[in-house]
Amino acid sequence: MSRTTTLILVALGAALVGFVFSSAADRFRDEDSGEGASVAARPQAAELGWRERFRAGNHALVFGVERFEVVPGGWRAEISIANETTTAFGVGDPRATLDRQFGVMLFATGKRDELERLNARGALPTLRAATAFEPPLPKILEPGEEWSGTISAPGALVAGSWVRVVFGALVAVGKPPEGLPARVVWISDHAYELAT
Repeated sequence: MSRTTTLILVALGAALVGFVFSSAADRFRDEDSGEGASVAARPQAAELGWRERFRAGNHALVFGVERFEVVPGGWRAEISIANETTTAFGVGDPRATLDRQFGVMLFATGKRDELERLNARGALPTLRAATAFEPPLPKILEPGEEWSGTISAPGALVAGSWVRVVFGALVAVGKPPEGLPARVVWISDHAYELAT
């Protein structure tokens, strides 16, 4: 994990709460007509097998994306979070709905530097928030525990855009392990291109 990535994660929580950024869909325009001619991605499914670790020393939060689907009228993703630290993290407290940032973001490319550049400018795409969690998120993810399930939401996604899955916010219960921030929002390093 690079220093740049760590800074992105620390800054990301503040960037997502309370601000609305232009959607990646705004960047997908029909050059000939000059009008917004975004095309909705057709139903599709991909087995992804992503497993990404946010590590500090012997401690890590592990984020997984097994499968992503565009379904009629929406999308869904099979995801997981593992707590390989000695600190509990709050995840799914329904009283903290402003902190619940699970969902997807759409990007113009799958390049990692695009994510870093947009975050540095405070111009991340709009979060397409998950509205359903099956099974429900745990309120607390204890050390050594893992949650896996499906997140989903209605709404079309733009064909040709790149999907990154967003996890968070995970909030340390008490003092976080050294090297990890007290609040983590993770945007996947990997990206999946939506077929046209």
